[in-house]
Amino acid sequence: MKAAAKLVEGKKIAGEPVRLLLETIDPLENPKYYLTSANEGLRDRKGPVNHPQVEFLYDFFHEQIAEGNLIDKLEKNIAHVALVHIADVPGRHEPGTGEINYGSIFRKLGELKYRGTIAMEFLPTGDPVAQLRAAREMAVRAASGK
Repeated sequence: MKAAAKLVEGKKIAGEPVRLLLETIDPLENPKYYLTSANEGLRDRKGPVNHPQVEFLYDFFHEQIAEGNLIDKLEKNIAHVALVHIADVPGRHEPGTGEINYGSIFRKLGELKYRGTIAMEFLPTGDPVAQLRAAREMAVRAASGK
């Protein structure tokens, strides 16, 4: 990652700095993956890599499986989070179908004034367009405190 950061250092696309995103994958999905928890990924991001163009992709689905404690990690590391992935556990379906309290997560993102990207990375249980709209509405409503 340090070598990759050197390759993009100072480079821009459409006037914006090129960013590298570091994502962790839970050990159940891929036990051979290098980084299997947000704590590991953030440790590397803040420690040995520590480059302004390297940011963290916080995948709530993978982190719930790996270690849980989603909101505490989000609060402590929001400055390094550039993208979040949304999918519920189990099944990787839309928010509200599993054990993750996405209302609380979206509220916390709003409280923390998160301005990064939120990517809906779920397998819809029904009509994909309707499920995406519902997930977006849930996020907007919760983040605005409504």
